[in-house]
Amino acid sequence: KAKNPHLKIVVALGGWTFSDPGPWQDISPSLTSKKENRATLINNLLGYLSQYGYNGSTGIVTDWECPSADDRGGSDRDGKNYVDLMKELREAINTSGRDYIVTFTAPSSYWYLRHFDLKGMEAHVDWINLVSYDLHGVWDSDNPIGNQVLSHTNLTKIDYALDLISFWRVGVEPSSIVLGLGFYGRSLELESASCWKPGCAFQGPGSPGRCSNAAGILSYPRSWKQVPDKTGRTPYFDEAAAAARYMVYDGHSWISFDDAETFQMKIDYARKMSLHGLMIWAIDLDTPNLEVPRAIS
Repeated sequence: KAKNPHLKIVVALGGWTFSDPGPWQDISPSLTSKKENRATLINNLLGYLSQYGYNGSTGIVTDWECPSADDRGGSDRDGKNYVDLMKELREAINTSGRDYIVTFTAPSSYWYLRHFDLKGMEAHVDWINLVSYDLHGVWDSDNPIGNQVLSHTNLTKIDYALDLISFWRVGVEPSSIVLGLGFYGRSLELESASCWKPGCAFQGPGSPGRCSNAAGILSYPRSWKQVPDKTGRTPYFDEAAAAARYMVYDGHSWISFDDAETFQMKIDYARKMSLHGLMIWAIDLDTPNLEVPRAIS
């Protein structure tokens, strides 16, 4: 804020692991299940923003992953309760006289997206963050079509999610959508090093990245720079997925990711569709000299 007084900061609630099996899984369904619960949450949020709100240039982004999904601890009422939360939060902000930003994150996967009342929520938020990454990963091991290596970001499926599944068909405006870009790669362990193209079988997450220290995830420097240098391979363009790269590293780990060219394809798509803007996940997965923002700018 000292360097850029116009900077706006939003507080994020939720995230994928927040709905993992365990002590936190019931928090989002419980907080939104009753009006009095939502009121308590909203009062606490507004109190927090008032105390740390940087003169109003801030707001809230909710990242519930995902309401009403059986495998994420959801209940049938989550979709309606989520709309009620956004509505009551917006009303409370208006009453407070503040001008806080309100936004939420939505997946591209129809399996999870189908439970969102997108049009109902759009009326109460400044924009919707559309995740264009994590479409595929190690969780596909139970997929009926098989445990196939597929790009975790896929412009074809993003367009399908917007055009055919939910957003445009329920009347969500393109100007309400912020397209998310992933600053990392998703990796998988191949069943056979000799079968490495999209559609081949995998048997688990790929080798942990040195920077991410997590199996199945490689941050920017590992995905784009160190891997090609060590293996001598050139990343392949995924024609079927569109706007994605893939390659093999360490002999048996398969990774999909974006680079400057595929980022540009997504940027061009956002411009073509007159979307609201772009977001990134996440800045701490970039290099110290911020190479990825330079690639997308």
